[in-house]
Amino acid sequence: MGRMSMEEPMGETDGGTGGETFGETGELPEYAERVLDVADAIPPGRVMTYGDVAEWLGEGGPRQVGRVMALYGGSASWWRVVRADGTLLPGHELRALAHYREEGTPLRAAGPAAEGHVPRIDMRRARWDGGAGSADGGAGGARGGAGTHI
Repeated sequence: MGRMSMEEPMGETDGGTGGETFGETGELPEYAERVLDVADAIPPGRVMTYGDVAEWLGEGGPRQVGRVMALYGGSASWWRVVRADGTLLPGHELRALAHYREEGTPLRAAGPAAEGHVPRIDMRRARWDGGAGSADGGAGGARGGAGTHI
């Protein structure tokens, strides 16, 4: 593993990772490494929620995954780990939207009440369940659970 994060953090979120930070060697905490590995395994055009990633790992929860993505996500495919309602990451909407359009991620048009009319991810079509055979379609949450590895 040994992923090194030279990217800027994505921003702060609530929650925590148990107080772990970069060690003197510059290596990521083990949990952060695992979260980022899952983010990088999500196929282009697909997404997992913060909760899906935690369920896949069999450890932590959406807040812990969000914290990892906020602190270290710049070195991973951060735009593929999303909120369950499909709204784009505040402050990073345009960067994320560019990735979604480039990858063909299914989007839903924003309603007139939406700030800036930014679309949402079509979670029914874009959500990836982590299965090898589901990279080209299908919906559902993470089914990996504890003991399942990517």
